[in-house]
Amino acid sequence: MTYLSAEQLSKSFGIKPLFEGLTFGLSKGDKTALVAPNGTGKSTLLRVLAGSETPDEGKVMIRNGVRVGFLEQEPRLDDQLTIRKCISRDRSDVVSTIRRYEKAVKAQEEKVTENSRKEYDEALAAMNAADAWDYEQRMKQILGRLNIHELDQSIASLSGGERKRVALAFVLLDNPDILLLDEPTNHLDIEMIEWLESYLEKSTTTLLMVTHDRYFLDRVCNHIIEIDQGKLYHHKGNYSYYLQKKAERQQAEEQSVNKAGQLLKKELEWMRRAPKARGTKSKSRISAFYETEEKVKQQTGGPGLRLDISMQRMGKKILELKNVSKSFGSTVILDSFSYSFNRGERIGIIGNNGSGKTTFLNILTGEEEADAGFIDKGSTIIYGHYRQQGLEADENLRVIEVIKEIAEVITLSDGRQISASQFLEHFMFPSKMQYTPVGKLSGGERRRLGLMMVLIKNPNFLILDEPTNDLDLETLTRLEDFLQDFGGCLIVVSHDRFFMEKLVDHYFIFEGNGHIRDFNGTYREYRQELAQKEKGDPATDHKSSDGAGQSRSGSKSKQRAANGKKNDGHNVSGNGSDGFGADVKKKLSYKERKELGALEKEIAKLEEEKSEIETALASGTLEYEDLQHKSERHGELGALIDQKSERWLELAEREGI
Repeated sequence: MTYLSAEQLSKSFGIKPLFEGLTFGLSKGDKTALVAPNGTGKSTLLRVLAGSETPDEGKVMIRNGVRVGFLEQEPRLDDQLTIRKCISRDRSDVVSTIRRYEKAVKAQEEKVTENSRKEYDEALAAMNAADAWDYEQRMKQILGRLNIHELDQSIASLSGGERKRVALAFVLLDNPDILLLDEPTNHLDIEMIEWLESYLEKSTTTLLMVTHDRYFLDRVCNHIIEIDQGKLYHHKGNYSYYLQKKAERQQAEEQSVNKAGQLLKKELEWMRRAPKARGTKSKSRISAFYETEEKVKQQTGGPGLRLDISMQRMGKKILELKNVSKSFGSTVILDSFSYSFNRGERIGIIGNNGSGKTTFLNILTGEEEADAGFIDKGSTIIYGHYRQQGLEADENLRVIEVIKEIAEVITLSDGRQISASQFLEHFMFPSKMQYTPVGKLSGGERRRLGLMMVLIKNPNFLILDEPTNDLDLETLTRLEDFLQDFGGCLIVVSHDRFFMEKLVDHYFIFEGNGHIRDFNGTYREYRQELAQKEKGDPATDHKSSDGAGQSRSGSKSKQRAANGKKNDGHNVSGNGSDGFGADVKKKLSYKERKELGALEKEIAKLEEEKSEIETALASGTLEYEDLQHKSERHGELGALIDQKSERWLELAEREGI
């Protein structure tokens, strides 16, 4: 059963077309994700479907009786109201249904008439249809999970993240037939995201959402609508299936364009011959030439995101914190925190909203002073700090002016120099976009520009505070590719679990009351540990904490052993290894964990090469020299695989795999 149909929808922003001729439908029970590059109007399309914006062309049809709930990327709430009044006001369909039912019950109790009986029956049917009987229970569950407790707090006093959570609670409480969600995981901590993920997965509500959270998308959605270069593609499956099918499509397109490129050369020669006789040439062949030329141009898809700027060299001394403390009134952020950073270290930071993650980053860079302790930064360290609020620039400035204010010329990692305009091209800002005012950029385009402003300064210690919000999936993937090759230190705060898993080697867990635990494992292992603790399994206590946060510095480890103080299993500064026994020695360092992951890929690649050689040797078609060469290589591969497998087994055994 089709709940919503969109026919030939088109919308432009000034002279810039956002989307044209989009036609699709949402069937009952579908959980659909909309995937498209930044600037293609995903948020605008959701507003059109919700009826809060009018399309330039086309129409949206919604089945009679189907209720639509819409969560905007930047929710608009009435600042004059409290959270409680917002929940109970007549805007809520469910609240209105409950009030109508209560009124009908009261009217029938006072005096039973034919009219009151009819009103009661209709109100009862509406309660059943809206599934409103457990409203109070659902309200407590949803508000509690989203950490909304002070219901008499005014909307005007809420932060951007709090407003988003309140708006999300409202739309879930309404329990609509269709949910339109624009970046629902923004401003949620990881526990909230996992709860929402489970809630939507179990829900029977028809869903259309825009999200960059790939774990969330993969686990919730069973249908992907992709907009790519103005064309609409449907993928009946989750995100993993979509990636597979898109890769197959791109491969087919690449082959098609390679053929078109060869044809273009031939046609170009034909077009250039005998120019004076152009009028006698076949019009159809000339038309075919221009079609082929356009096909080749479209395949390039514009400039790619190339993050290959140079990095300042790092000295031996990186950054060391000694007994650093920070509080705001009775709220303790850091309690005698000590840590020594090593070159190339990659740390993810996990903690609930308000636990002090952003304050910690500001203390590292000196933007905020600690109450006590000492911070010793190496003289060669250059910070690149991307802040959660994103780009801060004059809205009237053009994109190229923003970059030129920092540098007219940019040095790449290979020593070459490029202009600001060329640099923008590398970051997917083609020449026609470079003169766009900042105020007219989409949320994702603003964030991409903000990242450029950080990276253009050639940092060697990158601090990224929620860098993934509003970025499209292609930009995220390319950013991850750059960060995987980045040779400096990296600290990431992100609610994007996929992003963190790919990039970091260990985690700082902000547990509250100034306690920070160093977890030497994957995010998934951390969540498994928490789940086991909730079940009351004592064997999980400190299981993967690497000595509850031993520094990766050898001198620091020796100092702790000399101190011999008891470790409480929480602070990274925990002095010594008492209470952890031999398990501390068995755990891998972050470099060994990185080596373990690399070995898996190397062994797989070597085994693939060995298999290809075995196929070639068995074909009976090889010349003598080639046969001899492949036989020798086969022996080398066998030895390499044995050597690397032995090392993998050693590391895997210590890791407990």
